[in-house]
Amino acid sequence: MAQELDLPAPFDPAVLLDRLAGRRGRPIELVPVAARPNLPCGLLVSTAEADYILYAADTSPLHRRHILVHEIAHLLFDHAGSAPITPVSSQALLPHLSPALVQRVLGRTGYDEPQEREAELLASLILSRAAKADAAAARPGSTPALDTLLSAPPPSGAGPGLRAGFRTGFDTGSEGGSEGGGTGRGGGGRP
Repeated sequence: MAQELDLPAPFDPAVLLDRLAGRRGRPIELVPVAARPNLPCGLLVSTAEADYILYAADTSPLHRRHILVHEIAHLLFDHAGSAPITPVSSQALLPHLSPALVQRVLGRTGYDEPQEREAELLASLILSRAAKADAAAARPGSTPALDTLLSAPPPSGAGPGLRAGFRTGFDTGSEGGSEGGGTGRGGGGRP
């Protein structure tokens, strides 16, 4: 699923949410909330009219990005909550919604539930793919073929240094491996 997803470049969870809302034919609203002890950092609430993603607004940008993409993953899987949340928690998080509605639609409380593991895995795959694409776009002179070569694992039998047959200006005559020269840096011999 992560490979087929049309990710914005550069990656931005808000743009991905806009695309997903268009595909689903219903609005997805972001609701920033203050993080509270013993409560999830992000929650998905789906009503008949819209989907709401509540997220901890007072966390780091990297953590906030992961929270949003995790909740996007729940939407992509069409997950629904399965365990109740307390009325006190529901009023703290969503004072404008009835506690009964919140208890019915929320409920994911930990990563021990299969839906949470699925969403966490998909979020990690999406973010990994986005990071690679953003890094490739930021590299001057980058081409898909060059990126493929540079990210490919070394062929079997290649030593711990340079890939077999790959030479840099730092080579001292060895045709691969780190014996007899190489870059002295390890890590695949990238200049």
